Amino acid sequence: MSNHDQAPETRQTDRWLEPGKTNLQVIYILYLVSFVIGISGIVGIVLAHLNRGKSEAWLESHYTWAIRTFWLGLLGAFVSMLLMIVMIGMLTMLLVALWIVIRTVVGLQKLGRNEPIDNPQSWLL
Repeated sequence: MSNHDQAPETRQTDRWLEPGKTNLQVIYILYLVSFVIGISGIVGIVLAHLNRGKSEAWLESHYTWAIRTFWLGLLGAFVSMLLMIVMIGMLTMLLVALWIVIRTVVGLQKLGRNEPIDNPQSWLL
């Protein structure tokens, strides 16, 4: 039997694409990296939407949290850009960035402790 007849081995790197804890860690990290490399946040939201509804309930709370963090953060950034006209946009943009970082860190911490997000539908922290 040659090597070609055997099933291909699953690479360790493939796990981050599958629904679960590792995938969520990647999503949260992509959100944080998006402050430096903007496109990474888009990769994160795509992964979150693709894997939502395919995990245990406590992990689903993280997918909901991550998805809401992205979309509400994008909304906040858009409103902040509009508010640049009246000179408070920079302040609101900083607040939105801080809000995204805090929600992402909270998500990573709870994920690391195998805890669900208490209120994943929340607009706040």
